[in-house]
Amino acid sequence: MPDLRAQQFAFAAHLRDPDANPPPPGIEARRMQVYRELFFNGIASLLGGGFPVIRRTLGEDAWIALVRRFHAGHRSRTPLFTEIPAEFVRFLEQGGVSADDPPWLAELAHYEWIELVVRIDDTPTPAHDPHGDLVRGVPVVAPWARALAYRWPVHRIGPEHRPQHPPPAPTLLLVHRHADGQARFAAISALVHRLLQRLGEGGLTGQAQLRALADEAGALADDGFLVSGAAMLQSLRADGAVLGTAPAR
Repeated sequence: MPDLRAQQFAFAAHLRDPDANPPPPGIEARRMQVYRELFFNGIASLLGGGFPVIRRTLGEDAWIALVRRFHAGHRSRTPLFTEIPAEFVRFLEQGGVSADDPPWLAELAHYEWIELVVRIDDTPTPAHDPHGDLVRGVPVVAPWARALAYRWPVHRIGPEHRPQHPPPAPTLLLVHRHADGQARFAAISALVHRLLQRLGEGGLTGQAQLRALADEAGALADDGFLVSGAAMLQSLRADGAVLGTAPAR
């Protein structure tokens, strides 16, 4: 068993990083190459489908080099293929970005990953009244909606736009799943972003949330603010980010 265990570790280490780890003895070089290509190409194909913007923006050579770094150096917490994109994001956020990589790489990866998360989120739909009064009732946010904040304008980065410096204001986005099952992104204001955060905490009526939001922003919660806020809630429901109101108890 000790010899078998050592051979297994040597085999795995070589597959992950063949430049740094020799293959275990006794395996034909041609067969070893088949294993190397099978494992790496499987990961590269999976990540290429999940992060197409990064792949196109970096170019094929830089993309393959990035995937090789991930394949060689990251210790995944799960063996599930559906979780590999999340592991790739974790790799970049926890030191996987090198000095030669663009500074927005980790945020762009998170932005692309969130699209997959929203599409496949199978959280049960919470009980709600789809026609409830969003001002007097307690608004219910869709579990597959996310209010996002980035330092970089991730929704505009691509082969034709590779910013060197972040803008002075953060990029605030709403992503949620439409009825067709596809993820949709929209730029939102700081007030909408904070409102969505507050609604996600639950417990308060829409009117109470709007008054608290005005207080946080140093604004007057007058009729004009509340009317605009009610329209904002209605718009979020029309887009599917807000489902309705919590059922009466």
